[in-house]
Amino acid sequence: MDYQALLEQIQHQLQPVIGQGRVASYIPELAKVSPHHFGMAVVELDGTVHAVGDARVPFSIQSISKLFTLLMAFQCEGDALWQRVGREPSGNPFNSLVQLEHESGIPRNPFINAGALVLADILCTRFAVPENAVVEFMRRLAGEKDIQYDRRVARSERDTAHRNAAMAYFMRSFGNLRNPVPQVLDAYCRHCAIEMNCVDLARAVLVLANRGVVPHSGERLLSASAAKRVSALMLTCGTYDAAGDFAFRVGLPAKSGVGGGILALVPGECGVCVWSPGLEPSGNSLAGSLALETFTTLTGRSIF
Repeated sequence: MDYQALLEQIQHQLQPVIGQGRVASYIPELAKVSPHHFGMAVVELDGTVHAVGDARVPFSIQSISKLFTLLMAFQCEGDALWQRVGREPSGNPFNSLVQLEHESGIPRNPFINAGALVLADILCTRFAVPENAVVEFMRRLAGEKDIQYDRRVARSERDTAHRNAAMAYFMRSFGNLRNPVPQVLDAYCRHCAIEMNCVDLARAVLVLANRGVVPHSGERLLSASAAKRVSALMLTCGTYDAAGDFAFRVGLPAKSGVGGGILALVPGECGVCVWSPGLEPSGNSLAGSLALETFTTLTGRSIF
């Protein structure tokens, strides 16, 4: 597969839609990002990199971080994790409080905000400075020592985290948050504010494409079974309440973020990441979703 030529074709085809959609203006720092960026990268298991456009420009990964805090929390807790967070699609917006009341403070899945707050709580218990632990984890997976979180984005997100605070206090009332809510919110906002580029993210997700083994280091991070299950959660829950439509159109496990990034994987082959900040109403990148749909259509690569 000539991935480089393919990426160039996708970028050319999508020129008319790049810049469409709306950036995540509810986080003031993200509102400053131009919607006209577009980058896409494919990293193969042997480390070969193919990239176009702004694929090496760092951006705020936002909810893509939830995939990696899930991996860390699962390492800490094992299957006991599923007593505190579910594995079902929510069918509601990522910041909805509705289901928490009906389901006794147990979030539907780890990729909605409530679920990610539980993950952050677990990391607050296990690590003295959880945001630093997540950054170090990302550096290991991506093989890139310069990854860091943006303090301005973290502060901007923390200052506007009123709904996340409501969810956190509500879950704490049910005993599903163990650490002080302000501490959990601080860690959560800093995880979301990590900056990475498409190449680094596509390399980081290879641990799942490679059945739990980090290709460039040979480190086994997860069992093959656990890697399969996390990938399944990405497919069913990873793109907010548009996960069903995304699976229908794209057919790959993926995790999106309101910074405009979407991270996907082709099992046994490669990691794929696309970044375009203009969002659909669901919170997924408009051009990014189309790029991944075009990728699987042209390559015939999907899990179906």
